[in-house]
Amino acid sequence: MIRLAIALLIGTTLAAPAWAEPTLALRDDVTQGAMVRGATSAGAAVTMNGQSLPVSAEGAFVFAVARAFEGDVTLRATDVDGSTAELIVPVANREFEVQRIDGLPQDKVTPPRTQEVQDRIWQDVVQIRKGRGVESQRTDFTEAFLWPVDGIVTGVFGSQRILNGTPKSPHSGLDIAGDTGTSVLAPAGGVVTLWHPDMYFTGGTLIVDHGHGITSTFIHLSDTLVAEGDVVTQGQAIAKVGATGRATGPHLHWSMNWGKVRIDPQLLLPERNATK
Repeated sequence: MIRLAIALLIGTTLAAPAWAEPTLALRDDVTQGAMVRGATSAGAAVTMNGQSLPVSAEGAFVFAVARAFEGDVTLRATDVDGSTAELIVPVANREFEVQRIDGLPQDKVTPPRTQEVQDRIWQDVVQIRKGRGVESQRTDFTEAFLWPVDGIVTGVFGSQRILNGTPKSPHSGLDIAGDTGTSVLAPAGGVVTLWHPDMYFTGGTLIVDHGHGITSTFIHLSDTLVAEGDVVTQGQAIAKVGATGRATGPHLHWSMNWGKVRIDPQLLLPERNATK
């Protein structure tokens, strides 16, 4: 009887597979403008359409889909033993609004072509790129994001902007109305990578790194409550609403990026406010 039990145990061991496919699952809908969080087996490597993605020790990863992207997203996970899993997901298309905004200072819509102004704008671009160019190993992006301001939504991501009658690039983020001085709360934890009190277009500008190339940019601020290098926690007051830069009134503009890819922050938030 003992010999039979040993034989059955050996047979079971030999019949078991030597490897199994790694886990590959997504947490968010794959749609234009979306930040998509995923999970894989610890130690596995992940690519998205051939691009390698950072993966945390626990197997968390993230990517984003551009506003104008059409087609499929192909994800591939490769485990340490060489086994693979693949997931092909069609990107859902969206319809975007057209928004007209009048009453802006004309020099903010079409800047003077003086060397001084052009140099200032370029310096702002360089600093913002640097603030968004961080690819830390933080995983704050895995948190359930919070509304940074309690106010009416006055501008949505992706809408075609017509400023003082001049067509401009699509709106890059989410606008939320608020009185000057209203506290801006961190929608997720992170590290402050930039604070500038007076950029040409964006005025008071604050950038927070959430990890793996995901950043939040808060603009038109009247003041900051944090400094570059500070670690912030979700829900912490980090800045104050203002009307600095190219703005017709006090509000928070919140944009998000995955590297150079723009993200719609509202897709990450619980339904609460109606668009004005």
